[in-house]
Amino acid sequence: MILEPNKVYTFKLTSGEELIAKVISTSQPWLMIETPVSVAPAPQGMGLVPSSFTADPKQTIQLNINTVALCAPTDESVCNKYLEATTGIKVPDKKILVG
Repeated sequence: MILEPNKVYTFKLTSGEELIAKVISTSQPWLMIETPVSVAPAPQGMGLVPSSFTADPKQTIQLNINTVALCAPTDESVCNKYLEATTGIKVPDKKILVG
């Protein structure tokens, strides 16, 4: 799979952790990502929590590709929640207008 820059992907790491992040670029053996979040259980279901609490959130982060077990484009509804959590911008629901 070729990863497209500025697209949000879901990564399953060899540790079992599931990570969601925007890919900036790839350079073997690194993926350059922004604003990674981990999927974690929450009272209302699954939630998104920062993957690193001490790193500067404005910096690009290197993810070693050798730690990735699988990768896929993030589901649209989860991607919208990711964008809301990382940017504060709420993506409106798609609705069909009838007149």
